[in-house]
Amino acid sequence: MIVAGFGWRSGATPMSCEAALALARHGCPRITALAAPDDKVGLLAPLAERLGLALLPVTAAALTGVATATRSRASFEARGTGSVAEAAALAAIGEGARLIASRHVSPDRMATCAIAQGPST
Repeated sequence: MIVAGFGWRSGATPMSCEAALALARHGCPRITALAAPDDKVGLLAPLAERLGLALLPVTAAALTGVATATRSRASFEARGTGSVAEAAALAAIGEGARLIASRHVSPDRMATCAIAQGPST
């Protein structure tokens, strides 16, 4: 399983997320799912549908405390993790997940995307 995890600021658009995904996925294997915090996952629904990918909501509890490669003070204060995108990708996969692309920021600076791979792929 290869999961693209997302985080974003309020005011982000689906285009912000798509731009972050384009930056993060460069050189990565084919993505099989998208993941985001469960209270914000609706913004990704059109992108997941268009790409034909599963959309995986991640609970706040699953995000909290996930060790991430990058650290944002805003992410830590809001969600208890250094990168919402990295934590969402890792938490959606679960045990044995590893980052294959740390967070990438969309050109409009509104969304981030990171990619994780599970142990069975």
